[in-house]
Amino acid sequence: MSATAVPAYVHRHPSPALRRFAWGVLAYFIAVILWGGLVRATGSGAGCGNHWPLCNGTVLQHSARTDTMIEFTHRISSGISFFSVVALLMWTFAGTVRGHLARAAAVAAVAFTLIEAALGAFLVKLGLTAQSRSPLRAPYLALHLTNTLLLLAALALTAHFLGRNAGYLRGKVRIAAPFVGITSLVIVLVVGVTGSLAALGDTLFPPRSLGAALTQDFSSTSEWLVRWRWTHPTVAFLASVFLIWLLVGAARQCSHGGSHWDNRALSALVLILLALQYVVGILDVAFLAPVWLQIVHLLGADVLWSAIVVLTARLTVEPVEAS
Repeated sequence: MSATAVPAYVHRHPSPALRRFAWGVLAYFIAVILWGGLVRATGSGAGCGNHWPLCNGTVLQHSARTDTMIEFTHRISSGISFFSVVALLMWTFAGTVRGHLARAAAVAAVAFTLIEAALGAFLVKLGLTAQSRSPLRAPYLALHLTNTLLLLAALALTAHFLGRNAGYLRGKVRIAAPFVGITSLVIVLVVGVTGSLAALGDTLFPPRSLGAALTQDFSSTSEWLVRWRWTHPTVAFLASVFLIWLLVGAARQCSHGGSHWDNRALSALVLILLALQYVVGILDVAFLAPVWLQIVHLLGADVLWSAIVVLTARLTVEPVEAS
């Protein structure tokens, strides 16, 4: 081999099967999160008692209650998710070259999955489930959701980097407008946290009517979680203004040839998902947050977050040649 020859493995790209598997793992994790939302919305978090990882001290459940089956199913699906993300990590290392950004994202996904399992275990052992009104529950839930969103971000980035044909190696990318990218993700994280607290308030203190709910939101005698509910739509509105500005900037960047990728289709998808979230959010308030509508709202939030993460990566992590 000559001194200028390039080894063949440098040009090896991840297989289509690996890329599909990465997106499949992301979709599966979203499904697990939705089931976790069902556990919270139905108050089934104490269905297995304070036992973890066993359910009521056993593996098999005989004549189990509905809340036990809901919680036990969530634990089984969560266990499968751990093996799936480990498989993704191993396949990513086997199917990519050294320095591939997907490797770092996959390692982060496994780390966040382990943290997620630990947070779930402490949630059960500390009794912060079902109808618990412990002052620790709200901040713990905020921490739990933050880790969940970071886990989804790591999985979305793994799948995204696996699908790149350029700008996927360390040292071959440049970071463009990092402040804007980080700010957009932090803002959406804050929206997610306020949404989780608002949902917890609906679970612990379900409103009897729309009028009563609006009165409780601004009553000094209401629990702080109830008075907190108005912050979620307010923060969501302010965040949407920033996101729309970001989307307009992405579209202009593409029209002037300032980006390596054409982000117009992805920007349009984010805008559509954002609009749908507003519609579902309004229905959620109008119909007093029924369980099925909470799950639909959570699904939209997870998909929207994943799309924003990918769009941000495309705008901020660019191939060196794009400069």
